Formats: sequence, structure tokens, C-alpha cells
Amino acid sequence: MAAPKKYPDELRQRAVRLYRESDPKPVIKRLAEQLGVHPEALRNWIRQDQADRGEREDRPTTEMAEENRRLRKEVAELRRANEILKAASAYFAAELDPTRRRS
Repeated sequence: MAAPKKYPDELRQRAVRLYRESDPKPVIKRLAEQLGVHPEALRNWIRQDQADRGEREDRPTTEMAEENRRLRKEVAELRRANEILKAASAYFAAELDPTRRRS
């Protein structure tokens, strides 16, 4: 289970919108102080918004990151199921082997 978010989504959206709509662009540190958030948090929100809008290519979009998380979880579940099936097939193969010595 994911940890609770430190800042509400509404604050994140408002902060990014304020940054995008400002002309000239404000200094991130000053805007972060005015909003009561950490400057690096605001910088990351702005970068993620830019990636989501296709303005940046150096980081995945939010949609792609969520898809990656979902796929990683699915792969982990499939690997666990595969290990269980391997163990079960080995067990039953040993039980059905007529050349096996019984103790």
C-alpha cells in the first residue's frame, strides 16, 4: 500500500497552474514559499506536468508510470504463480515416477 501523500492533489494542480499561467515565470523557490511547499516538490510537479503535456522527453508521463507499476505488479504475481506450479509439478512427477525407490 502506498504511503499517504504529503500534499493534496488540489494543491499540486493549483501550484502547477499558477506556475504555467505566470508571465514571466516566477522563481520556483519563491512560489514554493508562497504556497508553503518544498521547492523540490514543486519543481518535480512542474517537470511531471511538462512530461504529461509532451514538453519533456526525459521522464515518463504519469499514465506510463502507472502502467509500468501495474505491469510490474502483474509480473510479480505471475512469477509467484509460476514458482508454485513448478514446485507442484515436481512433486507430482516424483509421486508418479515408477522407478523411484520407496523408503
